[in-house]
Amino acid sequence: MKKLLISAISILVISLGLLYSRNFINSSNSGDKQTLTIFNWGEYIDPDLIKKFEEETGISVVYETFDSNEAMLTKIQAGSTPYDIVIPSDYMIKKMKKLNLLKKLDHSKIEGFDNIEEQFRDKSFDPKNEYSIPYFWGTLGILYDKTKVPEDLKFEKWNDLWDARLENNILLIDGAREMMGIALQSEGNSVNDTNEVNLNLAEKKLELLHPNIKAINSDEKKMLMINNEAWVSVVFSGDAKSIMEENENMVYALPKEGTNLWFDNIVIPKTSKNEEAAYKFINFMLKPENAAKNSEFIGYATPNGKAKEMLSEETTSNEQFYPDLESFGNKAEVYEDLDPKMIQFYNDLFLKFKINNRK
Repeated sequence: MKKLLISAISILVISLGLLYSRNFINSSNSGDKQTLTIFNWGEYIDPDLIKKFEEETGISVVYETFDSNEAMLTKIQAGSTPYDIVIPSDYMIKKMKKLNLLKKLDHSKIEGFDNIEEQFRDKSFDPKNEYSIPYFWGTLGILYDKTKVPEDLKFEKWNDLWDARLENNILLIDGAREMMGIALQSEGNSVNDTNEVNLNLAEKKLELLHPNIKAINSDEKKMLMINNEAWVSVVFSGDAKSIMEENENMVYALPKEGTNLWFDNIVIPKTSKNEEAAYKFINFMLKPENAAKNSEFIGYATPNGKAKEMLSEETTSNEQFYPDLESFGNKAEVYEDLDPKMIQFYNDLFLKFKINNRK
């Protein structure tokens, strides 16, 4: 009788346990439906907008960051985290499409796409915007302290970086495409050059820059420039704007030899487990008031025409940050999706440059 009672109790406990497990799993799945997982660049959205999105939709946001397109791609390919929203750059979107990592967008679920200016739609890396929605755009240039650098240096050309008077005072971006691109453009070549002779010469030219280099870093350059710990920095336009707001002595210049013109876009990767929430986020960010607030906070140029109208004329008339793209001609170049072997060649040359810089 005692054994029967114990058996009955055991069965009851096991049954309750299984019931609890099922309820817990269902509850977890239900909770997942109210979670949006975003993978974005560091310091690339106004935190107040995330709060606002959560309050308006009841969806909880899990926010993770990356520091390069390549690092992002590796994480997406690993598939360990089910990201719902990712914000890669132009050439990487093309690569991700080739690798079948992106979901094709259902434009019937998107509200506010008409707010995007025509010049930022239908770009070569994503014709008809089948996979991506424009987020920010900008340029690569030179930020300098006008009270520190020699008066005759206006950084109208990349070659000014090699001026011997800038010894130990330049901050560089830790990116192969960016730095190799600068060396290539300084010699009249394309940032997408695949000629190995030109690329090797570009790396050799970068090595001549070693005496002037103070550091090769990413986000750290903001505080270093704000605190006057360096005279010059290679920066993206949005970073330049935010630094200039903190330090009135800073000037942003676009070299006449050319610049990298970049476009960052919102995509939905195939890892997404909450596509409905992803579309809600896209629609939320397409609202002019939200896009304008984001642009004001981050400092980068918005492709949202109606949002641009909400920004100050002082901001939108500043050609440093809202340049006339037609005036650049073919000197404002978008990075192309080079084949993997060529990308590795770029990376190897840049690594060689960095290793030699430590000596």
